[in-house]
Amino acid sequence: MSYTALYRKFRPGEFDEVKGQEHIVTTLKNEIRTDRIGHAYLFCGTRGTGKTTVAKILAKAVNCEHPVDGSPCGECEMCKKISSQTSMNVIEMDAASNNSVDDIREIIDEVQYSPAEGRYKVYIIDEVHMLSAAAFNALLKTLEEPPSYVIFILATTEAHKIPITILSRCQRYDFKRISIDTISARLKDLMERENVDVEDKALRYIAKVADGSMRDALSLLDQCIAFYLGEKLTYDKAIEVLGAVDTSVYSRMFKNMADLDVIGCMKLLDEIMMSGRDLNQFITGLIWYLRNLMVISVSASGSEMVDVSTEQLEQMQQEIKKVDETGLIRYIRILSELSNQIKYATQKRVLTEVAFVKLCVPEMEKKTSDDSLLARIDAIERKLESGIFVNGQPDNGGQNVSFVTNEAKTSKEPQPEVVLPKMVSDDLKKINGKWQQILSDISVSSRSFLMPEICKKTVSQDGETLILQFTDATAEAYFNRDDKRNLDELKTVISNIVGVDAGIIAETVSNEQSRNSLDLSQIIDKINFDVQIKK
Repeated sequence: MSYTALYRKFRPGEFDEVKGQEHIVTTLKNEIRTDRIGHAYLFCGTRGTGKTTVAKILAKAVNCEHPVDGSPCGECEMCKKISSQTSMNVIEMDAASNNSVDDIREIIDEVQYSPAEGRYKVYIIDEVHMLSAAAFNALLKTLEEPPSYVIFILATTEAHKIPITILSRCQRYDFKRISIDTISARLKDLMERENVDVEDKALRYIAKVADGSMRDALSLLDQCIAFYLGEKLTYDKAIEVLGAVDTSVYSRMFKNMADLDVIGCMKLLDEIMMSGRDLNQFITGLIWYLRNLMVISVSASGSEMVDVSTEQLEQMQQEIKKVDETGLIRYIRILSELSNQIKYATQKRVLTEVAFVKLCVPEMEKKTSDDSLLARIDAIERKLESGIFVNGQPDNGGQNVSFVTNEAKTSKEPQPEVVLPKMVSDDLKKINGKWQQILSDISVSSRSFLMPEICKKTVSQDGETLILQFTDATAEAYFNRDDKRNLDELKTVISNIVGVDAGIIAETVSNEQSRNSLDLSQIIDKINFDVQIKK
């Protein structure tokens, strides 16, 4: 006898064998037990979640001569005929290939005849969303008021394509994606029945790759067993057969990205390509790895939503310290764009390499992107941390900045420390003239609080302190937070552009006080900066 695939061999024959869809199974069993059977059902859900399987079990249950707690007995003549697909009471139709109005009219003609045996004629229409508009219209009246002995079961993966007139005539059941734990437990049980030696970690990995589909999981397991026939199926072997990438590779790639190491990313990408791994699958896996890092980063309870081992979770908790949430979102955005483009690209590797260069060199991205601007600032800060601020003499109201590498740090000659002059009233005109440049160089959040409609700039009586006046206490608190980080950022930008050590104060004022105070530009107009000294 020819070999039977696992997903066919172990297809559930009764409700209790269906895994991961307890909310549907319980409802259907109660309906059968209390004889409250509907005339039309709609089963929705992704592939491999049990729609057709449950439809066949329901067809057996309603025709079973001796049902057990709402489930078919599997022993009576009707159950055996339906299981062997020899019963005239259960008619299956694939709407993907039989989607015309004539196919539906044929069903309408058939329903006029009562079943020769059993209680119900059951019509199972798979992929019902593929029916034409005319076919749906032809089905409407019969679906709403079929003969008492007819049951329609419609199955689809795309419920949104079904007309509302059809939906309103059916009891709708949404099949959920099956959890990794449920799939791996089912696979383990079946492998014990088959006497196949499989590592638990390998089963869990296959369950994860199946993405909520029991049928996909069984097909992948079948493939892995066939490749290593007679040998123990380990985690490493499963990865090799499926052309997947081990999680440690994602970890290495993330470290290279976080360290802005372009060459490291290129070398690792070359290793992945040379080992025959699928590039699309690698990008998808890396996006999910970054997603897990983001979930762990944003919430203390995020680790509960990530399906990883304890050792790997500890490692990921250390990794999230390298990049903040904004950086992770930027990584996911760029890689998601790559994932969409790579499907149709002829030069997949080149396109992937360009994306990783973008990740490691933020200045290559458009300047209008907020997260790329933050990434560029972060990259500059890292360079500053690894170098020394030198060559700081102001030139025409600005300042030239350069970096000294770690090698220069070790030289015996000490580098001179830059001491900027304190701001005086003459510098106010320079600050006011370069205010837009100052705003463009600070963080996006700080810039939003310094817009003219929110912030008024004025000066102290001695003309040596810039005062930021806010009518909103939230804005003032933003700059006067305990660590003064945001206020110091503004001072640094002003010192870089104007070349002075600016004194700045942030304060909250009433609307009336704000209206009565003069803006910086008005003050400058009233001051004569060209002072002449009489001898």
